[in-house]
Amino acid sequence: MVDQAQANPALARPMRPMSMMRRIQGVLGRDWKIAYLFVLPMVLLMAGLIFWPFISAILMSTTTFNFLTGDTNQVGLRNYERLYVNSDYLLSLTNTINFTFWSLSIKFVTGMTIAMILHSKLPWRNLLSAIMLLPWIVPEIVTALAWKSIYDPLFGGLNPILQGAGLIDKPLGWLSDSNLALGSVIAVNVWKGIPFFTLLLLAGLKAIDTELYESAEVDGANAVQRFRYITLPGMRYVILVVLLLSFISTFNQFGLIFLMTGGGPSGATRLYSILAYEKAIGSLQYGPGSAIALSVAPLMAFLIYLLAKYMRYDERSAGVAKKGFNLGIGKFFGRIFTFAMDVIFWPFTMLNIAFEKVGLALRQRLTGNTAKPVFKPEGRERIGVVTRLLLLIPIMIFVLFPFYWVIITSFKTTTQISQRESIFWPSPATLSQYEQLVFNSPFLMWLGNSLLVAALSTIISVAIAALAAYALTRLKFLGAGLLTTAILITYLLPGTLIFIPLYQTLSDMGLINSYGALLTTYPTFLVPFATWVLIGYFRSIPVELEEAAMIDGASRLYAFIRITLPLAAPALLSVALFAFTNAWNEFLFAFVFITSESLRTLPIGLQSMVVGDILPWGELMAASLLTAIPVAILYMYAQRFLVGGLTVGAVKG
Repeated sequence: MVDQAQANPALARPMRPMSMMRRIQGVLGRDWKIAYLFVLPMVLLMAGLIFWPFISAILMSTTTFNFLTGDTNQVGLRNYERLYVNSDYLLSLTNTINFTFWSLSIKFVTGMTIAMILHSKLPWRNLLSAIMLLPWIVPEIVTALAWKSIYDPLFGGLNPILQGAGLIDKPLGWLSDSNLALGSVIAVNVWKGIPFFTLLLLAGLKAIDTELYESAEVDGANAVQRFRYITLPGMRYVILVVLLLSFISTFNQFGLIFLMTGGGPSGATRLYSILAYEKAIGSLQYGPGSAIALSVAPLMAFLIYLLAKYMRYDERSAGVAKKGFNLGIGKFFGRIFTFAMDVIFWPFTMLNIAFEKVGLALRQRLTGNTAKPVFKPEGRERIGVVTRLLLLIPIMIFVLFPFYWVIITSFKTTTQISQRESIFWPSPATLSQYEQLVFNSPFLMWLGNSLLVAALSTIISVAIAALAAYALTRLKFLGAGLLTTAILITYLLPGTLIFIPLYQTLSDMGLINSYGALLTTYPTFLVPFATWVLIGYFRSIPVELEEAAMIDGASRLYAFIRITLPLAAPALLSVALFAFTNAWNEFLFAFVFITSESLRTLPIGLQSMVVGDILPWGELMAASLLTAIPVAILYMYAQRFLVGGLTVGAVKG
């Protein structure tokens, strides 16, 4: 041993204890110093403006405020117990369920139909696709005002069309009749939601291998069978994610319904979110209002859990993870999906068999041979194109008519509108509504407020999201997995669950009725989505480029700024457009947190132009058109980046 020590001096020296820095790195991760610096803004945002308000809402829901003494009293779960014997709450919950079920069902069927038509051989397919996506870029306030004008029993365009077609014999109050109001707002929600379903389902269709269809056709499978056994199973993941995402947003709908009906008439369209607002903000009963908002939290938690399972599921992680996914909740819903498809497609299968028998009889009569087709391949292809276009025309009319109505109404005089002169065309056309709007109303001030808030919110949100997404995809640090999950949860968390405690938090901070209220809260719904999208993009950028730069002496921050960000420019543009669009359109937070006219954004300003039953339709339609133009220009300029961001990052990130 002595000889070995003399031969190798390293053995003679005692081993040094591991340095403190290496120990810290072993616990916190190799890149913990810069990683925590990168994710700090995101963590502060989530902790201070999302999770803490959510906890505050839970605590608040166990209290009541005594207006006589000014004391806040603890009541435990009594606010929740009262809900289930409260007729207003039960009615609002029933309305919410009906609204969600019918909206979701119609949007899925319509979106799938449009997606399949656009996926087939069709002339002007790109133009038709762009038209079908138009409702998605229209601000919510514009959608509400346009359809409210169309539905108006005196000045609207729907009643004259239906009367002219002989479908009704007198004008109907579509939004004032309690029997018609809910169905009317469902139709508007469907109009607004069709692009989301079309966009993502079309992306799912493009991902299916066309050879599967060719093989099935060679084996004799008809169109229904190919759709049932190839299309739907191949899109099961996309369909489930789209349905769950749409369910969360539809179930928690507030702005569209509130702007159109305010929850009326007689509570016929009062959803649970509107009732929560009325209780908490309208009546200052924060405890019962929070209880109403949080009463659906268990359902939201379950749906978010499902989405987290599916959206974080990665085909590359095989083995145990994939087996667990299949044997767990994925297999359960797979069985339900299969059973539902068998039930739904049974009548279609029978109908297809009947059509085949009719076709065979027609071939026999016209050609004398059942094996010989009536039309040549070119003829069959032309007939297929014509059939698809005929199916698409009614949907195109449904999509485009509100835009047409807004445009023609904005160029009418007030006399033409009130006296119902030349209903479907301005005669003569005039710019008087635009002149009145620009020179005699605060429209330009609202426009400036919206531009300022949307631009600053976008800059703040994209900066925070880029730092956090880079850290989560490139750096090794303790808590990365937990933070990724938290981002997904906050991305899916509805604003209706936290706007009540946010109001109190901002009140305590003195930010209510200021730009700071919006600049502080808008990132709560912009940053999580932007981060989720950017994570997907940063993963696609080769890490070797940054490693090569760091070998040459560049710091991690330098590599991020000079290498990764330029390569991620399309993704940054995508999330910036999405963030700007959402900030530009946002209604709930601006409506609750801003009261001064000088600080109103466009959605709140346009809503304030409606005073009781007095609706200046000409000015409202002119304002709606001018409000939609900036977003439309941005969308047209970078449509391919925005679509890419939604289809790649948001669903698969």
